Amino acid sequence: MLKKGNKLYSILTGSCPRCHQESMYIDPNPYHLGSLFKMYTRCAHCNTKYKIEPSFFYGAMYVSYAVGIAFAVAVFVIAFLIIGIGLLNTFIAIVVTMVVFLPFIIRLSRNIWINIFIKYDPATARID
Repeated sequence: MLKKGNKLYSILTGSCPRCHQESMYIDPNPYHLGSLFKMYTRCAHCNTKYKIEPSFFYGAMYVSYAVGIAFAVAVFVIAFLIIGIGLLNTFIAIVVTMVVFLPFIIRLSRNIWINIFIKYDPATARID
């Protein structure tokens, strides 16, 4: 079970990387596409600024590429090597998976990116 204080907790839940107390996103559901990129400016609990500098999350594009490749390879292994469906159908499965998981991959990449630069601080996680 993931517990607060673990980077994976912040990455998978989209919570503040410093205190892990609140969501960084105004709408935590990535499939509400109108609010996919809408984030709070700061954490209401520890006052951590999420957008460290202008265009900070452009770096998440590189992470998104790697995460997308990981998803595509996983689908290829499952569809082609384990299940044994044809190459064309495997390609279709990869494309469908990438389209369906795109909002999730975008949010996950942003979470990974910000967690590279901001560390968990147990002192800020205390409830005042």
